[in-house]
Amino acid sequence: MVKEGKPRRGSLAFYPRKRARRIYPSIKTYPESEKAKLLAFAGYKAGMAQAIIIDNRKGSPTFGQEISVPVTIIDCPPLKIVGIRAYEKTKKGFKVFTEAWVKDLPKDLERKTKVKPKEENLKKIEDNLEKISKLRLLVCTQPRLSGLKKKKPEVFEIEVGGKDVKEKFEFARGLLGKEINVKDFVREGEFVDVITVTKGKGFAGPVKRFGVKIQVRHAKKKLRHIGTLGPETPARVRWTVPQAGQLGFQTRTELNKRILKIGESGKEVTPKGGFKRYGVISSNYLVVEGSVPGPKKRLIMLRHAIRPGKVKFLPAEVKEVLAGG
Repeated sequence: MVKEGKPRRGSLAFYPRKRARRIYPSIKTYPESEKAKLLAFAGYKAGMAQAIIIDNRKGSPTFGQEISVPVTIIDCPPLKIVGIRAYEKTKKGFKVFTEAWVKDLPKDLERKTKVKPKEENLKKIEDNLEKISKLRLLVCTQPRLSGLKKKKPEVFEIEVGGKDVKEKFEFARGLLGKEINVKDFVREGEFVDVITVTKGKGFAGPVKRFGVKIQVRHAKKKLRHIGTLGPETPARVRWTVPQAGQLGFQTRTELNKRILKIGESGKEVTPKGGFKRYGVISSNYLVVEGSVPGPKKRLIMLRHAIRPGKVKFLPAEVKEVLAGG
């Protein structure tokens, strides 16, 4: 008789399955870039819609024809550059060397954190460029310019690309105190990675959390449970056993999402009455092909593709974006 075998239920790739530390993620890894530019951006998820585009994927059965694809609309108001943070490399990894904040901070930033401006540290960074390994911009969002009703901004870091530290520093210093738009980060047809915190599902059982099989009706008076906690030896429950626990509200990354369109007037894609549970997009926006993790209103981090495919640039002819809800 042939021995029955099947893959385990649920992935072991994401452990521990616990709640994220905060409601928006921090990007730990960036792609290398010889050009001085921003390597990330951020926007708020407004909702989903459908786009009518001309299929330009070579080898596709519908090549050259109009097709309908699901898209995600991301509200991208300008980001405000409020500081520079420098890192030095030590035996225990990267450590903050110093940071410099602009003198005129946005008023809403006080709702998030109280910062004493340290412009004199900018000179300290310039004098110690040989010690510095990384340069990142300190950025805050401007939710007042989005469709949200919130006022408190999010503060995070964005790494700067470039050949050497000196080029990165000159580029970062030129952006201090200014606003950056999504067009400064990406163009239509490029691929980006999306990093965000998924929808929170709360405490869930093993069937919903791992997809284990529902038991037959005579199995210990239970149906939605696992058959065994493991063998008698070793005398402990292994961490690989699917059990009930937290589901969702976890940081996830999806690679290579194509940017179909970058718009400046959100009225072009906003349905009548605004996006449900979001509002009206009034500033810049992105149309991203496919779905993006997380609920509406969640901050979505966008990063230049760290593992791009063979096709790195594929602009699409967008005929129409059918407003979603």
